[in-house]
Amino acid sequence: MRELTMADVKAAVRGGAVFACGGGGWVDHGLEIGGAAVGIGRPKLASVDELPDDAIIITATAIGAPAGDTWEMWGIDYIKAVQLLMENYDGKIYGIMTPQNGMSSTINGWLPAAALGLVVVDATGDIRAHPTGKMGSMGLASLTDYQTIQVVVGGRRDNGSYLELVVKGTPAKTSNILRTASDMSGGFIASARHPIPASYVKKHAAIKGISIALDLGYAMIEAEAIGPEAIMETVCQKTNGRILGRGRVVKKDVHYSGAFDIGTITLEDETSGKTLTMHVMNEYMAVDNAKGKRLTTYPDVITTFELATGLPISVGFVKEGMELALFAIDKEYLPLSSSVKDPTVYPEVEQALGIPLAKYALKGFKEKRSK
Repeated sequence: MRELTMADVKAAVRGGAVFACGGGGWVDHGLEIGGAAVGIGRPKLASVDELPDDAIIITATAIGAPAGDTWEMWGIDYIKAVQLLMENYDGKIYGIMTPQNGMSSTINGWLPAAALGLVVVDATGDIRAHPTGKMGSMGLASLTDYQTIQVVVGGRRDNGSYLELVVKGTPAKTSNILRTASDMSGGFIASARHPIPASYVKKHAAIKGISIALDLGYAMIEAEAIGPEAIMETVCQKTNGRILGRGRVVKKDVHYSGAFDIGTITLEDETSGKTLTMHVMNEYMAVDNAKGKRLTTYPDVITTFELATGLPISVGFVKEGMELALFAIDKEYLPLSSSVKDPTVYPEVEQALGIPLAKYALKGFKEKRSK
């Protein structure tokens, strides 16, 4: 096992920001929660090979819309969510994983792991950030015979929006309840969910999701001394990624709705003079060119870099007139979980965005339904 340090926190935030795909939390929040984790204990990162098959693993995350500004979530909320799940689960919890990478999402489980003596599992429910809990559930969303426990804790203390909620049922139904709770709490809330055996994680998760983000983050930090272009070139080389275009943001039309940030961001490519449209549901989910041709679609990684800094920038901080580079990693270069191959996770996102996703996302996959 690898003992996680403050240097790892910084690398996780930096590398996780690429896989955040415009969402995935906030840099400051990631540094704050990660710093608290390595300050109160010695969280350890365990590979899946180090886990007994019957060890119970849970998922720790935050639920909501990253661009929102009315939420309040403390480090203790992450710990309390895991404690409540442990109290309501008839068994022993061994480790914690995150459903996705991100600016703070990569570090989701580090603080409760350090506080409660659990290990951080080097696997993710999805290598990149995504808008719904079902997309990071490792295929659990379509299982009607799996009864999960989901917990949320957090909210504004000053206006009575603080909530603690424990729900049991199928992942598909309970996930929708948690999204409503997040909206009621102010738009973002800490969560713990889905106790499952390590044998399931080994078969259905995106393996090494955390160490991939760490390795990328260390490379980016090293490149920062050279300059913005060096950072972006390093990311391309390390990930087999590519720049789809670069230029000025000519329109941002993203609005908050039901704990989601939904809309589009339009970039005018400086080389062709033509527009690229990024479809947003918390994260970048697809990109179309000026003729409506699809260029990239989830589960591809889709990220914007601010040209002035060479660093990933989230949807909430993108402004009209800003100069950005649009970056993508094709799914063939990514470790993929069972969730992204599950047709049932796409319809609600397609309905919210008003565009097709599944026909692009599922291309090349064979449907799997083993538990």
